[in-house]
Amino acid sequence: MSKIQAAITGITGYVPEYKLTNERLTKLVDTSDEWITTRTGIKERRILKGKDKGVSHMGASAVEKLLEETQTDASEIDLLICATVTPDMQFPATANVICDKVGIRNAMSFDLAAACSGFIYAITTASQFIETGKYKKVVVVGGDKMSSIINYADRTTCVIFGDGAGAVMMEPNEEGLGIVDSIMCSDGAGRVHLHQKAGGSAKPSSKNTVDAMEHFVYQEGKSVFKFAVTNMADVSYDLMQRNKLEADDIAYLVPHQANKRIIDATAKRCGISEDKVMVNISDFGNTTNGTIPLCLYQWKNKIKKGDNLIIAAFGGGFTWGSIYLKWAIDPK
Repeated sequence: MSKIQAAITGITGYVPEYKLTNERLTKLVDTSDEWITTRTGIKERRILKGKDKGVSHMGASAVEKLLEETQTDASEIDLLICATVTPDMQFPATANVICDKVGIRNAMSFDLAAACSGFIYAITTASQFIETGKYKKVVVVGGDKMSSIINYADRTTCVIFGDGAGAVMMEPNEEGLGIVDSIMCSDGAGRVHLHQKAGGSAKPSSKNTVDAMEHFVYQEGKSVFKFAVTNMADVSYDLMQRNKLEADDIAYLVPHQANKRIIDATAKRCGISEDKVMVNISDFGNTTNGTIPLCLYQWKNKIKKGDNLIIAAFGGGFTWGSIYLKWAIDPK
């Protein structure tokens, strides 16, 4: 009997219409297009506008399209995982809300929070349910409305983040396609460098926390950059070594879109040339859990069935990891 692997059999994405360009940001904060582009590689980012629109709006839009493109009825879905750090509300889970909006009933659904590594944590988690034979059709959503927790007077963070979401269908495969191997890591000591100070049970929301502007992303850029460059690059290299993969064996590196310099460092460590690296940070910025599915969605017609992909991410927590995936979708 062939080994069951969890394969991505469908991919869609969603980004809001409104574009927050570098030029527009210069009117909000002391910065310039040159300063932003040189340090991050970002030219613009999308922002979700509209009353009562949260991650579930973007996630549901992506999932509706996913069900349509894969010709899947909502009743067939066994599990939906939503990777996000900006849920619609503390509870219920945004995954529950997405299921309701798209007509998925009685399926298991939950949120997963691992900062920018959340999407790869989520598809790795989803793969366990598929490999054991427990579930046949699993949807994983990765998305964030980062504009909801960004201080647009803080140029160290407001230039980086944007809003967006993507969704994948995962199903069993016995042809050797799908997730072949993965390495997931974390180090909670890194939380001091990147976090949201208030709003949790340790420091509940109050007038004082709001006045102190502690409900926005806090980031020590230099420390985060140093850890991200090292760990995202090393874990990808280690995964390739463990699976005896050379750079020529890799069709694409799919890195989290946090910073162009971090992406370049990861590619260099793995020996992968620039033409085989998925990059869309210029157009969307860092959408946190949305970056990797949005990359896969944009490149889906270029990836061939059987192609080897290395997917890598690094996030607050700290969390990081890498996945070796054989692509299962035929672009034809």
